[in-house]
Amino acid sequence: MSASEHVLRVRRLYKLIFRVHRALPPELRIMGDNYARDEFKRHKNCNPQEANIFLNEWTDYAINLAKQMKPLQQAKQKKVGKYLDPKMLDFMSDEQLVQLYELHKAASNDSSKDSDQINVTDNNKVR
Repeated sequence: MSASEHVLRVRRLYKLIFRVHRALPPELRIMGDNYARDEFKRHKNCNPQEANIFLNEWTDYAINLAKQMKPLQQAKQKKVGKYLDPKMLDFMSDEQLVQLYELHKAASNDSSKDSDQINVTDNNKVR
């Protein structure tokens, strides 16, 4: 894939994500847009192997969210998202785990004291 093809692929995916986010409730749209923008900026100069993984994961995200949004327009009570496979935590850096936790806190908007604490078991699973 040439550099110009890669740039076009990234731009198309970036625009697609923001189009799919339009169907989200306003507070989730803002959070999703900001998160996507930040992640794309953060990975702007990553190596080709990381770029491939990054684009595949964001493509899967856009497809899954688009599938969830269509029924959401018809029945507003449906929930958005899917559970993260706990095995994925083993592949995340400490920085990524903290970022995931911060995203969880922002998405849950739970002001109880329990939501401000993170419990990690010996298996490195977040509860």
